[in-house]
Amino acid sequence: MPKAAPLPPFHAGFFDLGSEDAPFLLSTGEALPGARIAYETYGKLNARKDNAILLYHALSGSQHAAGVTTEVPDTEDRWTEDCHRGWWDLYVGPGKALDTNRYFVICANYLGGCYGSTGPTSIDPRTGLRYGRNFPSIRSGDVVRSQMALVDSFGIDCLQAVVGASVGGLLALNTATMFPDRVKIVISAASGMRTTVLTRLTLFEQVMAIENDPHFRGGEYYEGTAPEYGLALARMISHKTFVHLDAIERRARHDIVQPDDQLSWYRVRHNVESYMLHQGKKFVKRFDANTYLRIAEMWLRYDPLGDAGVDTYEELFARSRDAGHHYLIFSIDSDFCFYPEEQAELVSTLERAGVSSMYLTVHSDKGHDSFLLEPELYAPHLNYTLEGRWKKSSVNDRVPEVE
Repeated sequence: MPKAAPLPPFHAGFFDLGSEDAPFLLSTGEALPGARIAYETYGKLNARKDNAILLYHALSGSQHAAGVTTEVPDTEDRWTEDCHRGWWDLYVGPGKALDTNRYFVICANYLGGCYGSTGPTSIDPRTGLRYGRNFPSIRSGDVVRSQMALVDSFGIDCLQAVVGASVGGLLALNTATMFPDRVKIVISAASGMRTTVLTRLTLFEQVMAIENDPHFRGGEYYEGTAPEYGLALARMISHKTFVHLDAIERRARHDIVQPDDQLSWYRVRHNVESYMLHQGKKFVKRFDANTYLRIAEMWLRYDPLGDAGVDTYEELFARSRDAGHHYLIFSIDSDFCFYPEEQAELVSTLERAGVSSMYLTVHSDKGHDSFLLEPELYAPHLNYTLEGRWKKSSVNDRVPEVE
């Protein structure tokens, strides 16, 4: 019998961003005293410290990218069974796309999150009470700076790669252009380079859903009833952009119709309605409404030009060109969250700037969530890129479509 693959070295911890005397400063000018971020690492950092990969999660993800973890400190009852298995467990581990026998993978919960990082659910050391509505706005540049501070703590000068999908892809782009000399490879899946009008409106609908829940009370709900209806509705609005509509219909066929006690006149009769209601109810058990608003606002206000201190995208990506970055861009043909046109725009902009890139279109019936569910469509190209085999090809490759 062959030996089982060894488990990757694993570490879960908290990184202090500052102290009460030296708080972490945000882009808005506000300060967070005693802030910290929760993180996990997989694999071993080599002696040269040049095998590290920084991995960014999506909107409602966490630092838990791989393996099974049943408890995380300071998450109260939000660490539900849905959180136990790592969100990219199919990709991170020995022999997988992010091979922990070769790479040291770092994944951290966003500043403002609710899975151990300082956020609205945390205690404000200045008052002894939860931050709640008083937790400040977070920008993408704040998240990137906080995570690069974590990278600094390991003594890492330059990352082998920065990887992100969905919102994480936006942050990967941020990292490369804010810290161009500290990144070699940029991998972005189902993402883009800006917040489109459609995305802005969809996110605004989610904000309105939470804000108009009578239990929200301006964000001060921790001592009473949480705004579960509003948060559930926000999740329902977003969920239909994450999963292809045909897949929703297939999944819903097997669903038992859920109780519709949230409704007073209308009655749920169709399985699709019941499926979406179930997704909303399930989500509120594992997430916080104030946190959702902070991360949604971060996405709404995404400004890579401002974060990098430049005026144009040509200037922005000149940083990547001059640093010798290589980009791997995945587009999903059935994506209703980040439409394929958004990746095409990014690739065209990279090409005009003279940045080395590879562009692939994934054919999938899974929609936006394909990047979570179908490693066989992504892993060969992740391996090709991380191993540096792209250096033998032309500067910009548009690879045949992946099925």
